[in-house]
Amino acid sequence: MTSLPERGAAPPSNPTPSSSCEGDAAVASSSASSASEDQRKDGGPKQCKASILSSVLTIFEPDQDQSGRSGGHASGSYAWSRVLRRFVGGGSMWRFLGCGKALTAGDVWFLGKCYKLSSEESSSDSDSEGGHAAFLEDFSSRVWITYRKGFDVISDSKLTSDVNWGCMVRSSQMLVAQALIFHHLGRSWRKPAQNPSDPEHTRILHLFGDSEVCAFSIHNLLQAGKSYGLAAGSWVGPYAMCRAWQTLIRTNREQPEVINRNESFPMVLYVVSGDEDGERGGAPVVCIDVAAQLCYDFNKGQSAWSPILLLVPLVLGLDKINPRYIPLLKETFTFPQSLGILGGKPGASTYIAGVQDDRALYLDPHEVQLAVNIASDNLEADTSSYHCSTVRDMPLDLIDPSLAIGFYCRDKDDFDDFCSRASELAEQANGAPLFTVVQSVQPSKQMYNQDDGSGCSGYGVSDNIDTEDLDGSGETGEDEWQIL
Repeated sequence: MTSLPERGAAPPSNPTPSSSCEGDAAVASSSASSASEDQRKDGGPKQCKASILSSVLTIFEPDQDQSGRSGGHASGSYAWSRVLRRFVGGGSMWRFLGCGKALTAGDVWFLGKCYKLSSEESSSDSDSEGGHAAFLEDFSSRVWITYRKGFDVISDSKLTSDVNWGCMVRSSQMLVAQALIFHHLGRSWRKPAQNPSDPEHTRILHLFGDSEVCAFSIHNLLQAGKSYGLAAGSWVGPYAMCRAWQTLIRTNREQPEVINRNESFPMVLYVVSGDEDGERGGAPVVCIDVAAQLCYDFNKGQSAWSPILLLVPLVLGLDKINPRYIPLLKETFTFPQSLGILGGKPGASTYIAGVQDDRALYLDPHEVQLAVNIASDNLEADTSSYHCSTVRDMPLDLIDPSLAIGFYCRDKDDFDDFCSRASELAEQANGAPLFTVVQSVQPSKQMYNQDDGSGCSGYGVSDNIDTEDLDGSGETGEDEWQIL
């Protein structure tokens, strides 16, 4: 669990036992749910564990000067060294030290990109496109948003921290932040090794600051989600969280002071629901005509298409996830449009950004950090608390069945490709798809949840509902959504 090397730095030509162990540590997952700021910055536990392993292995390394004179002793030490290396490589030592190895040899699918990891990467190919180093550089470039303490008071709650209750909000902020990174900087963007930072990167982080003046702060999300049960100090589910984002983005676009400014959300938000009210209507339905209408409204009729952020809330079981859905969830990470999953273990939300075999790889919001204020134009700001190189993992079958999947489609071709992949995935589902894709709404039903030009909407249909019954926000007067 060491920090990544600076980009372009050459790997050591003759790695020592300690450097080899630290390389393995870089892909280890921490079992602790939170750590202090000092530990995170100084790498206290990480450096201590690496130091312990280095010392232990060095004890059993044969002395080269004496190996010729005492072959038996050297042979015995070498045998012990091999045993210890196998012990470490198998993960037992990491478990003993409070860690578990997250990555093994094999394919890792991470937000639509595949990394082929080898169990015996040599120093010469460790920086190859498919290696551990390339994956870790990608992983550590993703925006990491965690619990914070010491921020402005949230409304009238008197709370200045979201510790122990804000993990779902933080996980959702991470997913939306990745959408903005992909939109402004592209999927191939990587965090600079040192300042100055990329201006767009800094501006995006500013949007998620912990203050009411920051467009997508925890303060503003809680305010926007009041009607869906969001409140300071209370935990909330992914469905309500998606609806809170819908409301916040609509409000954001309606404010005159943000029109044509950087704070305006630059894409359509499409919250996909089932074919009946809320989440009670079975598999959510992506309607192509609805997406087209949203894009038209977003552009005020000036162009036919816009970038789209799709959020698909799902309930895939009762107390635990139905195993039949796990292969389908894994497949969504192979979509080039993948933004990962908003979910985690019951009562402990995380941002799941990748999979390997039957394990989910995630960014954990449960680390407590001090609130920081990153000005949108400060390219020298310290952004280290918004990035993490520690890969954590959990079995996919332990994921809470209530979750939401995110996708980002840059243009019409990208959306068409998404629809094609989603339709193929639905055909493989044996009658139980995650969601389906249709061209248009059934003639006997009317679309509701259209927005009034704000470019964000959920989709649902209901018998005998006419668009004149809408209250202007795209929803009926009575809130019949099921809060999950």
